[in-house]
Amino acid sequence: MRELRRAGAEVRVAMTPAAQEFVTPLLMQGLSGHAVLTDYFDTAQEARFGHLDLSRWADAFVVAPATADLIARIRAGIANDAVTTSLLAFRGPVLLAPAMNTAMWDNARTQENVKALLSETRYRKVGPGSGLLADGDVGAGRLAELGELVDAVAGLGGLGPLVGKRVLITAGPTREALDPVRFLSNPSTGKMGLALAAEARARGAEVTVVLGPVAEAPKDAITVVGVTTAEEMANAVLARVGESDLFIAAAAVSDFRPAHVEPQKVKKEGASAELALVRTRDVLREASALVHAASRRPVLVGFAAETEKVLEHARAKLERKQLDFIVANDVSQPGAGFGTDTNAVTIVPAAGTPVEAHGTKRDVAARILDVVAVALGGR
Repeated sequence: MRELRRAGAEVRVAMTPAAQEFVTPLLMQGLSGHAVLTDYFDTAQEARFGHLDLSRWADAFVVAPATADLIARIRAGIANDAVTTSLLAFRGPVLLAPAMNTAMWDNARTQENVKALLSETRYRKVGPGSGLLADGDVGAGRLAELGELVDAVAGLGGLGPLVGKRVLITAGPTREALDPVRFLSNPSTGKMGLALAAEARARGAEVTVVLGPVAEAPKDAITVVGVTTAEEMANAVLARVGESDLFIAAAAVSDFRPAHVEPQKVKKEGASAELALVRTRDVLREASALVHAASRRPVLVGFAAETEKVLEHARAKLERKQLDFIVANDVSQPGAGFGTDTNAVTIVPAAGTPVEAHGTKRDVAARILDVVAVALGGR
């Protein structure tokens, strides 16, 4: 609920009697900022909500966790508590997040019920994951991870503060070949760029990632354009940036490439100890130059991975490439930069006060989009 609200959603809650054995309605009320529906036969609740008010109010219905019992009752069309009654009257998209013992999940009846619900286009499913379950069994049945749940809600469409916005992001390294088995590159894993993509998608944006060669695959509902070299990344970006509302250049693009690529593997014996290099294309500068003359241009956000004079170098890059924001990142610090799951950055605007952000890369991505959204709203 916190993550959905942070992504811009307004959340209201209905609870089954079983749910109230695990989490109190008072807690859910505090988190959502709204009264919780638990009983249509409670005259005070009926007066507050109105009959079937939630089913008319909601844009999407998220059932999390969706137990075996609840899935069966939903399929059967039973309406005997606040959740099933509201859901039976709801006409929009429904996201099921199954969670149960692995034997219950594998049961043929459960699988039949899930399959029947998913045969309706308005029903979607996220999870369950596999691993150690609460009762000690190991297997499928774990509730989907928090990020997966939020991304899946965004994937229902039409929700979030960035609905209607097109976001283009570069992520990961590039590789510049020396010969068929060697290349110049850097340690980027693409985690920061992919976190930005997931966060933008969770806020309802249409997201395209121009992704260098990394192991981690992005979530569903994100368009991925795979590239290897700086040349390929530049071509992919320039073909799309003019149609974007926001361009975030988070990729670690190689600054140099070999002047000559050998067609066969270079042997150590007799090879030259010198390597001639030439500069690669500056993807961000070219993209900025392309859109600056346009009557309608995207908000431009760059990254500056530095090891000294971080803000000084970042501001120089911001001015040189005519950006709206630059994210300054001291990659020499522990827990920041390449390959980590955390980051610490300073978001520097072209005009205004810099903003610091730290935490997981998803946390940092959320803060970056919070800051950038102010400029994006004015475009």
